This record gives sequence, structure tokens and C-alpha cells, in this order.
Amino acid sequence: MIIIINKHKMNRRNTKQRQLVAEAVRALEHPNAEEVYTAVSRENPNIGKATVYRNLNLLAEQGQIGRVTPGEGADRYDFRTDKHYHMRCRACGKVFDAPMTPLPSPAQLLGDTGGFKVEDHTIEFVGLCPGCYKKTTEEQNNG
Repeated sequence: MIIIINKHKMNRRNTKQRQLVAEAVRALEHPNAEEVYTAVSRENPNIGKATVYRNLNLLAEQGQIGRVTPGEGADRYDFRTDKHYHMRCRACGKVFDAPMTPLPSPAQLLGDTGGFKVEDHTIEFVGLCPGCYKKTTEEQNNG
């Protein structure tokens, strides 16, 4: 008798480690993998960094969390999986949800794409978060 193990089904098990990773992403605001690892390792000191990274990738592939790829810096993870846009602070690198409803049909806004089929889009607003803006203003006033 030959038993075939479907690797993809095996990865769909909801392990304790995967639950901890998902909970960390939910609790933190757009964390990167290192921030998730730090949070999870406080809860479970025996968990390895590779396990956290593997579970982040798996959760993102399964659509249970979102992966935010900012213009600069490491990927970030988002518990929101609906279509939405982000703002990134150019000073500290933090990512925030943008208060904007998604565009209904970006392909219509583009006009003639020369045969390019638009499948998805991202919008990232870059600037200074309130904390970094305040810090920059204070430094300018004091210096």
C-alpha cells in the first residue's frame, strides 16, 4: 500500500505556531517579519525564525493575511485582506492604512494600455507620520 501525502493539505493544518503568527500580525500595525518573530518568540521562546517566516509566507499565500511590499524596505504583513491602500513614513518606515476607498476600475482610468492587461494595482503614499513630522519640525525650530 502506497500512501501519498499531499504537501499542500499538510500545510493547511492550523498549527499553534501558525496561530501565534496570525495573532501577532493582528496585534501589530503592519509588522515586518522580524517584528512578528520578536512578538511570537516572547510567547513561545522555542519557535525558530524560519518557522515564523515560513508561516507568514503560507498565511499570505492562503490569503489569510496580506503582504504589503512597500517601495522601500522589507515586506510588511497586514491582517486586513480587503483591497485598500497604504501610507509609508519615509523617516521611520512604518506603514499605515490610507483613509481612501479603492478605485472602482483602475483599468478604465488608464485608457489605452497598448494591449497590457491590468490585473491588479497598489497605491502607496509616502510622507512623514505624525511622530516623525513633529520630530523634524522640532529639530528645525531648535537648530
